[in-house]
Amino acid sequence: MSREFVIGLDIGTTSVKACVFHLNGKLVAEVEKMNTFHYPKQGWVEQDPVEIERAAVVAIKEVMEEASITKDELLTIGFSAAMHSILCVGEDGKAISPALIWADGRSDGQAQRLDEKMGEEVYKKTGTPIHPMTPLNKLLWMKENEYEPYRNAAYFMSVKEYVFYRWFNKRVIDYSMASATGLFNPATLSWEKSLLELTNVEENQLSEIVAPTTIFTEIDERVAAEMGINRDLPFVIGSADGQLANLGIGAILPGEVAVSVGTSGAIRQLTKGVKVSEERETFCYSFTADTAIIGGPTNNGGIALQWAKDLLNFEGSFEELLAEAEKVAPGADGLIFLPYVNGERAPIWNQKAKGSFHGVTLTHKREHFIRAVLEGITFNLYQIGNALERLAGESEKIYVNGGLARSPLWLSMMANVFNAEIYVPESHHSAAWGAAWTGLVGIGKVNSFEEIKENIPMSAPVKPDEQTSKLYKQLYKDYEKLAKDMVKHFN
Repeated sequence: MSREFVIGLDIGTTSVKACVFHLNGKLVAEVEKMNTFHYPKQGWVEQDPVEIERAAVVAIKEVMEEASITKDELLTIGFSAAMHSILCVGEDGKAISPALIWADGRSDGQAQRLDEKMGEEVYKKTGTPIHPMTPLNKLLWMKENEYEPYRNAAYFMSVKEYVFYRWFNKRVIDYSMASATGLFNPATLSWEKSLLELTNVEENQLSEIVAPTTIFTEIDERVAAEMGINRDLPFVIGSADGQLANLGIGAILPGEVAVSVGTSGAIRQLTKGVKVSEERETFCYSFTADTAIIGGPTNNGGIALQWAKDLLNFEGSFEELLAEAEKVAPGADGLIFLPYVNGERAPIWNQKAKGSFHGVTLTHKREHFIRAVLEGITFNLYQIGNALERLAGESEKIYVNGGLARSPLWLSMMANVFNAEIYVPESHHSAAWGAAWTGLVGIGKVNSFEEIKENIPMSAPVKPDEQTSKLYKQLYKDYEKLAKDMVKHFN
C-alpha cells in the first residue's frame, strides 16, 4: 500500500508552521519559522511579507525532510493564515510596503469616525466590527494620510494573497480572508462597492474571490525546486486560521464551540448563513458559500500572562508561573483583573481599553496576582461566549486549543467557569490540520468537511467540579459588573 501524506501550512502572526499529517490526523512532523515584528511608531505593528514568503518555502522543504517523505507521497498542501493583514503591491508584483497586521492600531481615528458615521450599516453589511484591525480602516488611514505606497499601489493584498501571487502568479483570495477585510459582503460573496468607493480602491486592485477548496497547480518552477515538491502538486487555498481551527478541532456542528488561546484568543462557532449581533459584540466571517463563523477575538490571552510574568520579574518557566496560581483558591481572595492590557476587541471593541486590578489589599501576594490574571483572561472569554450564545444558542460542547491548552490548571478553570466538559485534541496544530483537511476535500480524497470528526485524535475531556463552578458563577457576576462599569472610562 502506498504511503500518503498531507501538509497544512499555517501562516500565523507569530510564526509560519508547516505540518505533515497522516490522513487520520496524526502529526508526523512540524517545522516552525518565527516571524519578525517591526514597531516603527507607537501603535504601529508591521511585518515583512517577503520574509514570510521565504519562511513558508523553507518550512515546507524542511518539514518534508523531517518527515522523511518523498514528493510523490505528498497528496496536497492546504493553507491557513492569520486575518486582517494588508500590504501594497506594485505593478511588477513586488511588495512596496510592509504588511500592516491585525495588531496595528494606526487607524484608530479612522475607525472611530467611521463607527460614528455609519458603524451599524457597515457591520450589518459585512459582519465585520469597526476596529483598527481591519484593512478597511487601514486603507482609510492610508488614503487620509497620503501614504506613498497606497498612492503607488497597483494592488492591495493580505500576506496570504501575496504568497499565492508569488508562487502562482494569480491574485486570489478565499471567502474568509475577503470577509475579514471589512470590504466584503457575505450575502452576495462579492466586494461591497460602497466601501470600495469610501477607500478610493478599485475592484480590480483587489483579488478574485474563490471558494476555500479551490485548487492551484503549476507552481513557479524555482519555488517547486526549493521546496522539493512536484510542480503539479495541487495546492488548495484553504481559509483563515479561525475557520480552520474550528474545523481542525472538530467544532463544526450546532452547539459546538472552539476556544483558541495563544498570545491572543478567540471563541468561535460555525453557523449556516450570516448572523450579526444587535450589540455588535461579535464578528461573522464567511467560510464556504453557505456557512460562516461567528465569534469574538480577544487581544489578551497569553500576552497578558507574559506581561504579568515580566512585571513581577518572575524568572521561572510558564509552568512554574502557573504553579504559583495553584497556591490560591478560586477568586484570588477578592482580586479581580480586567485583562485589557493590549486594548481589546470582543466584547467591547475599544482599542483604548486599559487593564486594571480591582480590590488590591495588603494581604495580596504574587500568587494572587497571577491567579487573578488567569481568571481575568478566562472570564473575558466567558463574556464573549455569552454574546455568542445569544446569537447561536447554548453551547453544548467546548473544544480548546492553543498554548494555554497545555496547562491543566487553566483547562480546569475553563471547565469550571463555563460549567462544561472541555475537549482538547492531542495535536495543538488545529488550524494546520483544518487546512490540510480542506486540501483533502478540495482534491476529492475525502467527501466532506464533516468527516474530519472521525480523524481528530483527542485527549480525555476535562470535567467541571460542581462546587467550584457555582463559586465561579458568582465571581463572574462581580467581574462582569466591573467590566461594564469601566467601559465608559476608556476614551
